[in-house]
Amino acid sequence: MATDHQNPATKQKQPAASNFKLVIYEQENFQGRCHELTEPCNNIQEAAVTKVGSILVLCGPWVGYEQPGCKGEQYVFEKGEYPRWDAWTNSRRSDCIVAFRPIKVDSQEHKIVLYENPSFAGKKIEIIDDDVPSFHAHGYHEKVSSVRVQSGTWVGYQYPGYRGYQYLFEKGEFKECSEFGAVLPHIQSVRRIRDMQYHPRGAFHPST
Repeated sequence: MATDHQNPATKQKQPAASNFKLVIYEQENFQGRCHELTEPCNNIQEAAVTKVGSILVLCGPWVGYEQPGCKGEQYVFEKGEYPRWDAWTNSRRSDCIVAFRPIKVDSQEHKIVLYENPSFAGKKIEIIDDDVPSFHAHGYHEKVSSVRVQSGTWVGYQYPGYRGYQYLFEKGEFKECSEFGAVLPHIQSVRRIRDMQYHPRGAFHPST
């Protein structure tokens, strides 16, 4: 389950608004009233939007949040169409989104290290320029309590196959799971956020 957490992006320069565009529709299948976003929005109700029924990302990526002020469960959106809530999540806990912000993607290189224990201790798994749908399939069976993102932007998932709660990892350090929005240290898959870029290199490096 996601919870309130510190947002490392607040320490970074926000990306240029002209590079981002997202359209919210109040009903499913892109029906009803709509509202366009090109910059962060801490509460869509302030923009007179009562509910998010579907989303069209024209230029991204973005992250949506369950609670105002960019808190609660997280949902990552890349360029494309999301006709109803189960197109952006399968956690089955909530269909509510009330805040959005653009995700800064400023590196074509990707490196992330995930650690078993808080404060970067215990066993670890290092991933370079690759997407990993199952940690177990690559021999890592431990919990994930802390994370170092050395380059790139990533999204981790509670379960294998990119399922369950989502956790956004931007460049920086997360010393404990609450800092990336998790109550329990359960992450079993991770992938790069590339904003539709093509990366020909891929390598996977498990480490203990």
